[in-house]
Amino acid sequence: MTFQFNFAIEDHLENELTPPGVAAVTVGSSKELSVSKSQKEKQKDLAPAPVWEPKSVGNAVSCQHTDNLCSATDSSRLLEPHEKQCCLRVAKEHVMPTDVKKVLKNKVIDTVPGLQNVSLSVVKTTLLKESCPGENIVSKSFSCHSDLITGVYEGGLKIWECTYDLLAYFTKAQVKFAGKKVLDLGCGSGLLGITAFKKGAKEVHFQDYNTMVIDEVTLPNVVANCTLEGEENDVKEPDVKRGRNSRIAEELCKCRFFSGEWSEFCNFVLSSEELFVKYDLILTSETIYNPDYYSTLHQTFLRLLGKNGQVLLASKAHYFGVGGGVHLFQKFVEERDVFETRTLEIIDEGLKRFLIELTFKCPN
Repeated sequence: MTFQFNFAIEDHLENELTPPGVAAVTVGSSKELSVSKSQKEKQKDLAPAPVWEPKSVGNAVSCQHTDNLCSATDSSRLLEPHEKQCCLRVAKEHVMPTDVKKVLKNKVIDTVPGLQNVSLSVVKTTLLKESCPGENIVSKSFSCHSDLITGVYEGGLKIWECTYDLLAYFTKAQVKFAGKKVLDLGCGSGLLGITAFKKGAKEVHFQDYNTMVIDEVTLPNVVANCTLEGEENDVKEPDVKRGRNSRIAEELCKCRFFSGEWSEFCNFVLSSEELFVKYDLILTSETIYNPDYYSTLHQTFLRLLGKNGQVLLASKAHYFGVGGGVHLFQKFVEERDVFETRTLEIIDEGLKRFLIELTFKCPN
């Protein structure tokens, strides 16, 4: 009886949180437009002054990336004079608990092709019932009937369509992860980074805008994929269990978890180590839906990608209601003349989707 009751609630909640079509995308933008003129003026007064620097950011800047090490004093900023100030959610690192099994407490594990994934509907239902300290993005998402609320919730409690496209591409193109330092940017469930982790990446970092997403979804997913695969439930010998737990802990040390807005995340990681080793590979899916974020995303790639690094980005051709999409983003990138873009694959099923690659034009 309990299972049937929960299932009914979850179905209802999923429908509420994920309305059909593109309604979810439009709420964030319409909410932003509904702010009165006086409110906008007030926000403008409170916002930090924009940074103005020369727009000539071509090869002169990109050629400065002579190695993969970046000093903590790195200040490569290419902000546009017209760049909008976005909501700067402070970045922080999330530490893996010593007892990793606690991360999976009360979690229901589903499966997606080749991976373990916590049931997002159960997570949403549980968080909606609880009185959560700080941000309760589930409650806000439910009340707004949206999976995207600008500056509040950026969709991390949903696996977006293009994520599966990129996962399929990994297999099809036999993408090599072994020995690489990888960033899953805007990670949500973390399936891209988990795949890199399972395929031998040297180190994997996960970043999402929302703290709750990292704690309730990303961390549990990483633990589930590390502990459940090949686990022998009938093993009772203490020595065997201790040895297995030790290996799990050693593997999980390769992963780090961060929440916060992209520019804040950059500042955090660049200042946390005297010499920050940049990423060999940045994976990101459905993060270019809002043109207001393009400058910050471009800066993130510029500041964190190694000189011979690669960005693999998955996106829909166009995001109705918000205005972003592949062609607009590629134009944005081309105008700055720092990165080369290359279309890897076009998926024509349903809404047209693209997989693109970004690399430095002048890595040396």
